[in-house]
Amino acid sequence: MKHVSAKDRKMIQDIESMIGPDPRELGFVKNLFAGRFREDLIFPYPRESRGEREKCDRLLIELEAYLKNEHPAILIDQEEYVPDWCFERLFALGVMGMTVPEVYGGLGLGVTSYNRVLELIGSYCGSTAVIVSAHQSIGCKAIMLFGTEEQKTRWLPLVSRTFLSAFCLSEPDVGSDAAGQRTRCELSADGEYYILSGEKKWSTSGALAGVFTVMAQQEYVEPATGKKREGVTALICTPDMAGIDIIQNNRSKTGIRGTWQARIRFQDVRVPRENLLHLEGKGLNVALTCLNFGRCTLSAGVIGAARRAMNQSVKWAQTRYQFERPLAEFELVQQKIARMSALTYTMESLLYMMTGMLDRQDRDIMVETAITKVFSSHMGWEVIDDAMQIMGGEGYMTENELDRIWRDNRIHRIVEGSNEVMQSFIFAYGGKQIAEQMMGIQQALAWDKEDSVMENVARILGNSMKGYLMRKAIPLGAELFLGIRSARPALRSVHPLLAAYADRLATMTQRHAYYFKMASKWNREEIVKRQAVQARLADNAIYLFALSAALSRMDSQIRGGDYGLGYERDKAALAHAFDLFEQTFYRNIGELRHNTDVSMRKASDAARRYNDSLPNSDFYIPESSPTAAGTGKTPPVEHVKQFPGGTDATGGDGALGEAPAKEFKV
Repeated sequence: MKHVSAKDRKMIQDIESMIGPDPRELGFVKNLFAGRFREDLIFPYPRESRGEREKCDRLLIELEAYLKNEHPAILIDQEEYVPDWCFERLFALGVMGMTVPEVYGGLGLGVTSYNRVLELIGSYCGSTAVIVSAHQSIGCKAIMLFGTEEQKTRWLPLVSRTFLSAFCLSEPDVGSDAAGQRTRCELSADGEYYILSGEKKWSTSGALAGVFTVMAQQEYVEPATGKKREGVTALICTPDMAGIDIIQNNRSKTGIRGTWQARIRFQDVRVPRENLLHLEGKGLNVALTCLNFGRCTLSAGVIGAARRAMNQSVKWAQTRYQFERPLAEFELVQQKIARMSALTYTMESLLYMMTGMLDRQDRDIMVETAITKVFSSHMGWEVIDDAMQIMGGEGYMTENELDRIWRDNRIHRIVEGSNEVMQSFIFAYGGKQIAEQMMGIQQALAWDKEDSVMENVARILGNSMKGYLMRKAIPLGAELFLGIRSARPALRSVHPLLAAYADRLATMTQRHAYYFKMASKWNREEIVKRQAVQARLADNAIYLFALSAALSRMDSQIRGGDYGLGYERDKAALAHAFDLFEQTFYRNIGELRHNTDVSMRKASDAARRYNDSLPNSDFYIPESSPTAAGTGKTPPVEHVKQFPGGTDATGGDGALGEAPAKEFKV
């Protein structure tokens, strides 16, 4: 990678090592970047088996009766804890072990059913949705996916019926850079234990959990080569192990206030070797695989909340009168109602397309799960914020409960990979294969100023004789320099009533592939740093996947004979979604060349220089800042509820307790 800075090259190498090797077969979105539309991955819209759906339906009926009539969502938000009896009810219903195979004491439900449950929980209580998701999507999911038979037999019955589980990845100075773990482990001299030391932060339910999945950096010997390497290793720990100290049970938060995020210190913890998960040095593979599931269940919770907010605000607009007419008769309110309906339909379509892919065990889905998370967390928040605007001052009042939905769901654009980081990831790994092909052709056939004339001539002439290379280079050159685009993909699986949408989608797919290549040409090595450009192309890939899922779902509804008010609502929502996202899609393409990026960078630089003139002591500074740690303002704590470590701060009922982990009685 010539002309790419050492810092950027190191970042790229770290990310590539974190992601691992490319799968043999490219997923749906990577094909979109190449201008191909894999209909076989999208049509027909995925559905669970009848038996699976009926099993989940029975659980949903019981669960909704509990959530509607018993679950203390307001108390949880106000008091910042979930009472023990709530956990016990959820365990008894089977919710806490719904994805664990029946042989280990769970319900054995698939990913789609799991997300249907999370969508329902999210519509009633954001805190509970996050706790259930963290427990099953990341907390104990690693054991389900990567555990040995002995590990599964030992731990899965417990997490299904007795204990919460926690995931320990983030650290005081490690967030999105998951490969930069500071926590370390090393194999003891006798080979019986891993000695684990470090500190973890933001571990949901860590102060209550009976089992942790912990990520730690390790120097290990690679079996195939016998060479020493550095990598991240995943270990199973329990809170009763000597050297584990929960130094902070929780911190008070804006939303999802019933969830607890622990800070945990590990000091020379002796972890039995049999507690190794998967392989040494392969912990990031464990973590990122689990995050594929977490990004879906996060989306499900947001979608449930968004649909509830939409329905509440539309009911309000229909019944709240001003100027002798209902609010819903004003066009600007209608604009919000239409947008909420379009976004909610598209979010649901995308989520259950994604869970269908996971249920059928598609291999290359990491970009798709990232898209699902970004789209749902962003558009879900837009729906909830529009609902707040429609309800006005009453929406801001606590007793109407919309304020809790509003507060609970802002966090999701930050966690499980911030949306900005995910945009760059979607751009880089959605188009990775095309970018590598372009780079290879450029290195083989383009003039390099750093080489001599003879070296350039010899290389170019030699490579121009290679048929396989020219078969790729000639069409690429025609696109980049003559504007001759690759053929538009044909969509043949769509119901005839939806043919117009299919044509629009095919054209957008062709444009997306072309402008990805052109943006790479225009920006060359600078593209690594041009995140605004990356975001425009990533967003367009997001819209293409979302619209593809929505089109497939409507195709399924038509073929299934759907009718009635719900069908008419969905049909109109699809039409509006296409109009909204198509308009934004082409605006993003225009902004690849005509944008405000230059003035943006100058304005940012000026604002940063001014900020440097302000004293650090007036502001909060990251505790792990390499340049300013300890120089900032001390956060006030006297009027903020504190959750000190070393004890169970509420005991589940507001009383102090001492147990290192909660055992729930079912």
